[in-house]
Amino acid sequence: MQPIYIVDVCFLNIGSELEMGLLDELLRFIGQGSIAGLHPIVVMAVPFILGLIVGFFIKKALKIAIIAGLIIVVVTYLGLFNLSLEGLKDIIAQYGPLAVHYAVILLGLLPLGLGFIVGLVIGFLLA
Repeated sequence: MQPIYIVDVCFLNIGSELEMGLLDELLRFIGQGSIAGLHPIVVMAVPFILGLIVGFFIKKALKIAIIAGLIIVVVTYLGLFNLSLEGLKDIIAQYGPLAVHYAVILLGLLPLGLGFIVGLVIGFLLA
């Protein structure tokens, strides 16, 4: 039976020239290229800025939703509002497909990418 030798590629620096060439090519594309007549930095900044704005609004909406939820809990506890599953099922049957439809449209419009996700997280944390 032949012995199996495991060689660490990073130790031998075999792939370092390929990695540096790829990085140089990518940086050259970002610095000198053009996407639909726009500089690539502009194309990358737009999803990031949209992510910042959406993250900011999501955090504000969550604050409002938490306050509304607390108000509903207090009003329900006092007996001024009745939570029944039949009414909730009717509301979901009536507005559920419409809400899903608009959510799909919104997700289709947003440029989902790494820049958008990073902007979304930063906008959420800084709001």
